[in-house]
Amino acid sequence: MSPRKQAEIIIVGGGIAGLSAAIYLGRAKRETLMIDAGKSMARWEPDVQNYLGFPRGISGEELLRRARQQARQYQVRFARDEIISAKACANKFFLQGQKSNYSCRRLLLATGIFHVPPDIPGVKPCLGHSMFFCKDCDGYRVQRCSIGVYGWTNETVEYALAMLSYSKRVAILTDGRKPRWNRRHQNWIHSHGIPVLRRNIRDVRHSGGKIQALVFDGGKEVPIEALFTTRGDIYFSKLAEKLGAAVNRDGEIVVRLDMRTTVKGLYAAGCVTPANCQMIIAAGQGATAAQTINRDLFSESLAKDSLPGRKKQGNG
Repeated sequence: MSPRKQAEIIIVGGGIAGLSAAIYLGRAKRETLMIDAGKSMARWEPDVQNYLGFPRGISGEELLRRARQQARQYQVRFARDEIISAKACANKFFLQGQKSNYSCRRLLLATGIFHVPPDIPGVKPCLGHSMFFCKDCDGYRVQRCSIGVYGWTNETVEYALAMLSYSKRVAILTDGRKPRWNRRHQNWIHSHGIPVLRRNIRDVRHSGGKIQALVFDGGKEVPIEALFTTRGDIYFSKLAEKLGAAVNRDGEIVVRLDMRTTVKGLYAAGCVTPANCQMIIAAGQGATAAQTINRDLFSESLAKDSLPGRKKQGNG
């Protein structure tokens, strides 16, 4: 393994939150290293339609590419690696990656989230084209379509109810699972006339990523043009736990409004926190974290009277 790489600040995670922070820190003339495993959920978005400043939309990959290019303009360094362990000692953080070891004075975790896709054979090519995770992001684009909501919980029912704002043709798909929603949610299903299809889904018929129908056991096909899932999320917060930071029962890293965690010198931003998982919110959190980090380091320098460029006083 190569010698330990050091930086004033390390950002773990190269998604929207991490890149936004990197740009702010680079412009603040902070020595910043971003460690990216290349797993940002933004890669899954072929057409982001609700990011400020792109009225015709932009792919997640292109948004990431532009942000990396922008960060490099401010001398931010990049390392392609996956961090597997972390510890804090003597006001520094020490990270172990698969390729190298690292150390820093301040650490920002922008490690993100994984949306669990529906367990349906053949659905992967539809991801981002007609199979979605977020009604706030993609409900607008499926107006008047036949919409299926995949799941079997109270959240599934509420998701289906919210989708009625975009289409009157909404159905719940439990894929053979026993519904776990309560009586109140069952009453909402009944009063709003939402069909519940409980059979196992065997396949998805699609063309060019556009869903045309779902195929159920027994061969029955149901026309569906858009599919949303509520299977849940996995939060990549293990590093925070290893460092002793508070994590809630869902796995989200607990942060203050300024993105500080419960561990001094450790910050978190983006979808790994309890924020609504939107790209533009992640970008804002990344900027907030960067400003907090820069302010903390500046205050530390003031306290030690060690601002850069200070001239030493002579004795004469």
